[in-house]
Amino acid sequence: MSTEGTVAESSRSSAVVEAVLGASRVLVAVAARSLAEVGEDVTLPQYRALVVLASKGPQRVASLAEALGVTPPTATRMCDRLVRKGLLKRRISREDRREVRLTIAPAGQELVTEVTRRRRLEIARILSKISVEDQQAMAELFGKLTRAAGEVPDQDWAVGWEL
Repeated sequence: MSTEGTVAESSRSSAVVEAVLGASRVLVAVAARSLAEVGEDVTLPQYRALVVLASKGPQRVASLAEALGVTPPTATRMCDRLVRKGLLKRRISREDRREVRLTIAPAGQELVTEVTRRRRLEIARILSKISVEDQQAMAELFGKLTRAAGEVPDQDWAVGWEL
């Protein structure tokens, strides 16, 4: 490939990265506002832990830490706070009593559901300012981004996970 081709490709790639970064700032702001509006004292990282448990079901602390990209001690402290708030439960595994599994509590599931509802409303309001054709293109491309990142689509979340 020529130097010109490499520069053009690098420039396109940079433009895509910048566009996705801009979109991520918008979406993080929407998520933060939606979480703040429910009145719970939950940080975005704690909320993310609840989302992982809502989408993937009961987890060991090590698995949750891996999913969140944090160390197990950090995940343990985060979960301690969520247990104290009544949003998370610890359960001893029936198969191995040494194994503790984390599961989302009903109040945690309600929080995730309400925050997601609020996010959907605000995103729909933002999207209403964009043409239907561009919305369809965004749906396809963001779907690809979601799958590339290994995220589980909202409609695939299981509700009411139990051990």
